[in-house]
Amino acid sequence: MILDNKLNNLLDIDQLTKNDILYIFEFAEKLSLILNGPVKKVPVLRGKTIINYFSEPSTRTRVSFENAGKILSADVINVSSSGSSDEKGESFINAVQTLESIGADILIIRHSDSGAPYFVSRNIQIPVINAGDGSHAHPTQTLIDLYTVYKSIGEIEGLNLTILGDNIHSRVSRSAVLGFSTLGAKVTFCSPTTMNANFLSDNISKEDIDNYPAVIYTSNLKDALSESDLIMTLRTQFERKASLVFPNINEYTRLFKLSNESLKYAPDKAKILHPGPMNLGVEIDGYLSESERSLINQQVMNSVAIRMALLIILIGEHTLDSI
Repeated sequence: MILDNKLNNLLDIDQLTKNDILYIFEFAEKLSLILNGPVKKVPVLRGKTIINYFSEPSTRTRVSFENAGKILSADVINVSSSGSSDEKGESFINAVQTLESIGADILIIRHSDSGAPYFVSRNIQIPVINAGDGSHAHPTQTLIDLYTVYKSIGEIEGLNLTILGDNIHSRVSRSAVLGFSTLGAKVTFCSPTTMNANFLSDNISKEDIDNYPAVIYTSNLKDALSESDLIMTLRTQFERKASLVFPNINEYTRLFKLSNESLKYAPDKAKILHPGPMNLGVEIDGYLSESERSLINQQVMNSVAIRMALLIILIGEHTLDSI
């Protein structure tokens, strides 16, 4: 299996075909053998320099990219806006061009502005991976989620995914719609009507409307969960003023929190996902995150293998067979 199209950057899931996603899974599966082996180090990216440029706080994404690079023997440099020349007034584009000039081979970027990685990719010559931009996209998280389901359940075609919670502020949900739909799943959003993401504007073309995956919206939790194979709960993003779009937190949790009681609406086979970090007791009860129906720990464990695969595909000189 090979990629349908050469991957120069990873900015969102819509760059990838079903075949491309399955190819990345094959890479990740092989790399998982290294992660589970006695020596967690291979020289695949020796001599390469990876820069993590994070202008927003992150633990899971930044650390898993850092670990992925180090396992592959790359040099990894972490840069944040705080403490950098950004505080001296340097422009964003000058900052990333400087990072390219000092010898970076790839730039992993998380930014508070939607579209920032696209802008960067047009102004530097090295590959760019979008590690989350504003409320727009988080493609590597979606690949992790898909891979976790693929390993745990198998075929994704025909599965029903319910995305529960704050989808209007969620970059994860937007990429998840694209990724799960590409592999044949059906997607339902369940949230207060004030949290329904408007993917389409009045200025969008008819072609884009026709090509965008169908999404079902509902504010009825029982209806949303009744046929769910997968339930993805989303963090309520208080830092993006999410609390302004519902009356109060108690009302929100009463109607939309995933708990033992609300999980009874779902089939017994339904599995639970969460991209993290979790607001326990708000969108999900803590005991469910650790239950046998939860895939949340597997999501975290699979994050390094997926990000290792992407680093090799974008800047490595090895094929799947030569690792």
